[in-house]
Amino acid sequence: MSDDQDQAHLRMKLAQLKLEHDDYHMAIDAMIAKGCDPLAVQRMKKKKLGLKDKMEKVASNIIPDIIA
Repeated sequence: MSDDQDQAHLRMKLAQLKLEHDDYHMAIDAMIAKGCDPLAVQRMKKKKLGLKDKMEKVASNIIPDIIA
């Protein structure tokens, strides 16, 4: 793969992770509003945090478009 393809792949992966992170956020809010088991909510929050870590890792591998 070329560098451009790698960067495009990383940007797509980051976008997918962001969508999944947002889905977890909405699900957690719904669980809290519904009064779900606090342990289940905590598990979801842990998964959401794991996604955030993945997002940061992917984002750190994306080369910025800024010309130095």
